[in-house]
Amino acid sequence: MILTVERGKIINPVKTSGVVEPESEVLIRCNYPSTIKKIIKEPGSGVQAGDLILVLDDQQIKSDIENIQDQLSIKKNSLEKNNLAESSTKIDLKYNEDVKKLNITSLKSQLSDEEQLVEVGGISPAKIEKTKQEIALAEKELLTLKEKNSIRIKQLRAEEEGLLLGIEIQEKDLKDKFMGLEQTNVRSQSSGIVLAIGGKTGEKVSKDQVLVRISDLSSFKISGSIEEKMADFVKTGTPIYAVFEDTTLYGHIGIVSPVVENGKIQFNVHLEERSHPKLIPHQNIELWVAKNFKENALRIKNIPQFEKENPEFLYVYSDGKAIKHRISTGYRSPNYIEISDGVKEGDQIIVPLAGYNQLKSISEISVK
Repeated sequence: MILTVERGKIINPVKTSGVVEPESEVLIRCNYPSTIKKIIKEPGSGVQAGDLILVLDDQQIKSDIENIQDQLSIKKNSLEKNNLAESSTKIDLKYNEDVKKLNITSLKSQLSDEEQLVEVGGISPAKIEKTKQEIALAEKELLTLKEKNSIRIKQLRAEEEGLLLGIEIQEKDLKDKFMGLEQTNVRSQSSGIVLAIGGKTGEKVSKDQVLVRISDLSSFKISGSIEEKMADFVKTGTPIYAVFEDTTLYGHIGIVSPVVENGKIQFNVHLEERSHPKLIPHQNIELWVAKNFKENALRIKNIPQFEKENPEFLYVYSDGKAIKHRISTGYRSPNYIEISDGVKEGDQIIVPLAGYNQLKSISEISVK
């Protein structure tokens, strides 16, 4: 293996530990007061999306649906009667207006005849004045009738709108009840593990009560803890590494608890690769908190050969040979080791397959 000395950022970590937890929980709430009829999946059971978890009693909601359907039938029948009454009323109102209009036309024709007769002395002027008064009264009655008819039509329309609104409200309520009926079979919305059931068989449950708590196994976080004396290094947003097996995951610190429990501070770690396939619930993981860091430091990659202790020497490749160089190391992260002395940027480091411990006495190796 060949490593190249390069420059870049490197952190100086504080080591602690944490436990893998689901990043979120799914809560399934009761949409309608009922009773738990049957529990299919007990707490601790694994579920897939769509799996039946428990069954609620559906008799009450079915009864409510039938009641709403009956009320809707009555309201729709009333609406039909109202529409028929409106049509009939409009016909009667128009007829009454037409009668008034004909009466006015007749009176005006009569007035015209009387005006001709008065010129030849056939009738007295008083008769004409009386006819004019009758016309004025008839026109006023027609105007009043039109105003009353307009008010009556508005009343009929208001009654119709009231019935339509009542029907709309009950149809929405009926739709909600049918949805509630479907949800009496409580199913998982995602894959995960059932953490808790909000009651026992035969127990009543109320609206909005949590029926089921499921851990969502699609993404994870880490619940970390650190000694109280190291609490100053744990701040929201601080970079952190999760180290386990041959895997290193980068993340940052989320919420830090202000409460000290058993001499430790609790905090959450949010990972960039929160759905990494090697993350398992309740898995213990080593955490490396970035205590401080250096920019533009000389560094080499941290490899398994350096896991137990920092290297004291490296073999630098030059002219077909690997020459031993005594080195000094500084910061060490899961990814890199700082080389503070003994090599320069661009040097190629030969990593012997046999390991460094067996080559402590060898200062130079031929490379083929």
